[in-house]
Amino acid sequence: MKAAHSKRDWARVYRSVALGFIVSKLVVMAVNAVTFPRLRPRSLPAGGPRVSILIPARNEAHNLPRTLPGVVAQGAHEVLILDDHSTDGTGELACRLGARVIRGEDLPEGWFGKPWACDQLARAATGDILIFTDADVTWGPGALGAVVHQLEASGADLLSALPKQDNQTPGERLLTPLVDLVVLSYLPYPVLSLPFPAASAANGQLMAFRRDTFERAGGYRLVKNEVLEDTLLASRLKAQGGRLAMALGGDCIGVRMYSSYPESVRGFGKNSLPLHLNSRALMTVALAGHLAVYTLPWLLPSSSSGLAALRLLRFAGLLERPLTNLLTGRRKPADLAEGLLGPVTPLLAVPVYLRAMRRRVTWKGRAYRQ
Repeated sequence: MKAAHSKRDWARVYRSVALGFIVSKLVVMAVNAVTFPRLRPRSLPAGGPRVSILIPARNEAHNLPRTLPGVVAQGAHEVLILDDHSTDGTGELACRLGARVIRGEDLPEGWFGKPWACDQLARAATGDILIFTDADVTWGPGALGAVVHQLEASGADLLSALPKQDNQTPGERLLTPLVDLVVLSYLPYPVLSLPFPAASAANGQLMAFRRDTFERAGGYRLVKNEVLEDTLLASRLKAQGGRLAMALGGDCIGVRMYSSYPESVRGFGKNSLPLHLNSRALMTVALAGHLAVYTLPWLLPSSSSGLAALRLLRFAGLLERPLTNLLTGRRKPADLAEGLLGPVTPLLAVPVYLRAMRRRVTWKGRAYRQ
């Protein structure tokens, strides 16, 4: 009798903690629905600052025909592409599409690939505002005006945008949209205004800097050997008194990050350890926790005493991803149906965690020690 009573107590604690975790994330999403800025198309201000759009590119010939014409059409002071030793004709293609191409220098000792490429771009740029954007990011009409306006309106030294996901195949829907879920359910936007470096976030897919602050802080030299260079650069910029802001890309800025589930696993596998403070123990706890909150409720038997709480837990777990997609502007039936993946998402993420546990990760043909 005592053992059965203790078991029921533990079951109640489990349901309460799991439900509290999901509810807290939904509360953060509600806050962000009200406070998170959205980019809206705008014209560039007459006589405004000179803007340099800077794109690090390593074997991006498959993306540039889709993305670069929209960037070039923005009317920036200059569009520079750093061809980082590509073997697929990236540089020649970018030149034909209207960008100025810089041939990348050899990777120095102590630098990682993307920070080194961005450092070279910054040194070559002549603009007052430096916008670093990835080669797979699409820019719609009025996007540059929207970014410049939001940077000025926010008073920030660094504005980063969260592009709207363009997931086209079933495989890329499995994990890729979790980028939005992590930002919008764990980070209440007002926290970014706090002066503490730990209260920092940024998205390297699009980062717009005021040049004077960027250079005074040390630029990409601050994160020369970091895989998670975007968030760490934001944190170190804030530590020097810089101000941060973010915005949802909406119809202005979009991205197709990964074209398949295996590609998502490789991409997230390189970032997961630094996202978990470089702690493999914390990563293990996080995986176990997500399995307990999202997968286990569907495997537990429904007892009469805890049936209502268990049903609520299951429903809340299905709700997160559709709400995130609504918030980012992804409202097609297939986008909303991603919520049905809630119970299996932790299982789909297991290969990501296993990859992140390795001592070395590989990306873009380069290996980095973790």
